[in-house]
Amino acid sequence: MPRPRHRVCLQDGLKLDLNHLARKGFIKFGANIGARGISWSNSHRGEIASGVITADMTDPSHAWFRIAVGRFAQQITLVSRPRHYSGRQWFFVCPVTGGLATVLWKPPGASRFCSRQAWGGRVAYRSQFQNASDRAYLGKERIKARLIGDLDREDWELPPKPKATYNRYVERFDDYEERLDSAFIASAAKGQGLKFV
Repeated sequence: MPRPRHRVCLQDGLKLDLNHLARKGFIKFGANIGARGISWSNSHRGEIASGVITADMTDPSHAWFRIAVGRFAQQITLVSRPRHYSGRQWFFVCPVTGGLATVLWKPPGASRFCSRQAWGGRVAYRSQFQNASDRAYLGKERIKARLIGDLDREDWELPPKPKATYNRYVERFDDYEERLDSAFIASAAKGQGLKFV
């Protein structure tokens, strides 16, 4: 049974993922990017917020990231640490804990972005509000989306072309399928008052 929602769902708010921002070209490690527009959306409501980000990462000892959404504005310190073999790994400095994080969250009703640890028990991930069948269904869909990519999702249960991790995904997909079948049978048995031996 899902937990009652006395906590706020993190995914209903805004998320800043430093590595995702770099992959999408919103920021550039080691550079000053100037102002860039950013927006957040979800599949249910479309665009939920938009704003402007700026970041200066030219000096690893004095780097910063600024986000402005409407009248809300926050500047966050950035630091980098050397990697073992080469390059540097960049992090946000959480304004509450002072810890390093690559992802910051601003849940609904919050006044600033902070790390997941700063929010403690006041927040939860969406999966924590779901029952086992819902988690299995979403797990299947996530794997299917990852493996199918640009193919038409309606035409394929799983894609025809294997990849390096394909077999592992197929096993997990089949496991989720079995969980859904078991949940369906148990649900049907309860509704009919039947017992399976």
